Amino acid sequence: MPSLRIAGVDTPALYPTRVTHLHRSPTRHYGEHRSYSWYVDIDELPRLPWWIRPFARFEAEDHFDGSPQDTLRQRVDAVLARQGVFIPGGRITALLLPRVLGRSFNPLSLFWCHDAGGEIRCVVAEVHDARGRRTSFVLPPAEDAPAAVSAELRGAPFADEDGYFLVRVPRPADTVDLTVSLHRDNHAALVATWRGARRHVTVGQILLLQLTRPLAPQVARLSLRFQAVMLRMRGIPVTPATPRQPRRATPAPGPVWGAKKRSWAPS
Repeated sequence: MPSLRIAGVDTPALYPTRVTHLHRSPTRHYGEHRSYSWYVDIDELPRLPWWIRPFARFEAEDHFDGSPQDTLRQRVDAVLARQGVFIPGGRITALLLPRVLGRSFNPLSLFWCHDAGGEIRCVVAEVHDARGRRTSFVLPPAEDAPAAVSAELRGAPFADEDGYFLVRVPRPADTVDLTVSLHRDNHAALVATWRGARRHVTVGQILLLQLTRPLAPQVARLSLRFQAVMLRMRGIPVTPATPRQPRRATPAPGPVWGAKKRSWAPS
């Protein structure tokens, strides 16, 4: 399968990952599971042989909102446009889970939005919870610095809506290393991580993942539900979240970012 060079990173690529959730407050609880993600150019999604497509399908309707005829690119562009961000001529690369055997579930999907020159202008993060609800945020293009989100992120069994989140999502390279943490009273109450090393996309690698990490979307959903049950058993209520519109995230302390001249730029 041919690869496309984008800003120093080959697409498509596979990342077998170890996903962890460490709850520190108000009680301690740790969970982890093995999964994987594809890193793709959403304008050049992988075309697999027909007999292996049931294990890796990429459908626009699995992300954001829109009409059934929308492409994934159109849906991402619509999210950006609602925030006043435009990247004409730029590529968008994404880290996400595909459909597997007709089932889709993406706890965290990320879309790195490049300008025509190949520079990252912003990152769209979409969180999918176990009940099927989605929330998206537009993050500044900090490669290694966390962005602060002053609202709850759905997709994990949080005890309540207090505090703020720090989201660190550097673009995948030889490895992927993502962190989402919930902070209250200057302490991390929850830390979730996604870590793994890049693999080339081959038929053999795709089949191997179905053996070592079978039914990845279904397992991810079950993992979130199991953690919610464990927290309830410890007396911690899981507050249901209300639907929210896509929003722009507040960056971590440092430069202030805003949409100017059809892209993210210092203000």
